[in-house]
Amino acid sequence: MARKCLRDDQWRRIEHWLPGKQGDPGRSAVDNRLFVEAVLWIARTGAPWRDLPPEFGPWNSVYKRFSRWETKGVWHRVFEELAQDADFEELYLDSTVVRAQQHAAGVVKKRSA
Repeated sequence: MARKCLRDDQWRRIEHWLPGKQGDPGRSAVDNRLFVEAVLWIARTGAPWRDLPPEFGPWNSVYKRFSRWETKGVWHRVFEELAQDADFEELYLDSTVVRAQQHAAGVVKKRSA
């Protein structure tokens, strides 16, 4: 089994925000935690969906479910819940992701005559 990302306390914090639990309309989810672990595996490794380890299930099924949840705003709701704890005590910016205007690097300098 691939390494798990979520501790039990972390899982308990988000599980009630996810569709497919008892009492929700439609089919109940087979295993939301395994699915979330699969999405976290993709995010952590940066691998393509097709490289998802088989213990998470068929990659295409996992991707389709991920896409449906994105369309329904599930990931946004989970993020909003988790963002409430953000303290921003530490913040790191890597210059590889800070973009400048396209002309900033090659601006012709005016010279006084």
